[in-house]
Amino acid sequence: MSIFKDAALRQALDGIFGILVTPFDRNGAFDAGPLKPVVDEAIAAGVHVLVSNGNTGEFYGLEAHEAEAAVHAAAEQIAGRVPLLGGVGRSVQEARALARASRRAGASALMVHQPPDPFVAPRGVVRYVREVAEAGGSLPLVLYLRNDNIGLAAVEELCRIPEVVGVKWASPTPLVLAEAIRRTADRNLAWVGGLAEVWAPPFYAVGARGFTSGLINVLPGRSVAIHAALKAADYPLAMRLIGEMLPFEKLRAQENNGANVTVVKAALQLLGRDCGATRAPSAWPLGDAAYQRLRSLLAGWGLL
Repeated sequence: MSIFKDAALRQALDGIFGILVTPFDRNGAFDAGPLKPVVDEAIAAGVHVLVSNGNTGEFYGLEAHEAEAAVHAAAEQIAGRVPLLGGVGRSVQEARALARASRRAGASALMVHQPPDPFVAPRGVVRYVREVAEAGGSLPLVLYLRNDNIGLAAVEELCRIPEVVGVKWASPTPLVLAEAIRRTADRNLAWVGGLAEVWAPPFYAVGARGFTSGLINVLPGRSVAIHAALKAADYPLAMRLIGEMLPFEKLRAQENNGANVTVVKAALQLLGRDCGATRAPSAWPLGDAAYQRLRSLLAGWGLL
């Protein structure tokens, strides 16, 4: 049976999860101001859901008070125009505290980061999510699974936690994803491809109707066009659109994926929407050769 009380939220979760950057000023302090045009352009382009405190938002580089400030700023700037997911994670105490803060800020749901602890028991993850759910009160939860090493039995148990309404699947294992979807079909969960546009077609083919995107900070219309092509079952068009933005994703994958946010923030600087530098251990600044390739790519897209 369906667990969704909010039909609009359920529909949105089948769309694009735009992972917002976290802006910093020249001194490295959180500065909400530069985020406003990014939010407005993403919403105008048709991005379905925006996410604060995701990985493109440098969640693991933020202090607790900064993560709280980020979700409050995002909620204020979004102003109810699209659903806002507040990312929560790290220690269970921090996750619970940020869940409460996100609820106070007005988040539509919580996105629970998979614990990065080196000693993670499958049943421990289930306990972790249950404790976050308790702290979040009535807020729905979207699980963020970066790997499936906890096993399908644990994934299914997580999916049957009453507050869980969706899963962001960020493991390059579409066949395992298909089995997880099959096992939990009765819950009508929203399944979201968590490896951005490049992996969206195979994930979509097995049932993940949404996908995450950091590109939306720079070129949201392209992400929306890719989602529309997949929804229309026009895979050739989707693959062509993905191919045109693939150089951007390849730049982000440099330095062991350490340039992931670097490229997004460097692009925003080139577009006159400076959101500051990234924090260590992310790569910063972008290397000269990569910077020139990025500049040429943005010019080719007609953005400069």
